[in-house]
Amino acid sequence: MVIKPPIDQLLSKVDSKYTLCILASRRGRQINDMIHGVRDQALLTMQAPQIAQITSTKPLTLAMEEIAAGDIGYERVKDGYK
Repeated sequence: MVIKPPIDQLLSKVDSKYTLCILASRRGRQINDMIHGVRDQALLTMQAPQIAQITSTKPLTLAMEEIAAGDIGYERVKDGYK
């Protein structure tokens, strides 16, 4: 199985694999919401091939690429629990 971007590259951008999972899933959800909003608007004005071009890459893949490129970051917030 080939993973792009490589998992080592992704893990170098975060402090743990759990952080990577949460960060990627949250960003993937944001991208998915944006795609659906664009798709809904596109259905009114665009042709089918143009719509397919918008959604050809999966949201989680886009999120992972953004993390690997350093475009997405996070901030660890201390909670009040002990």
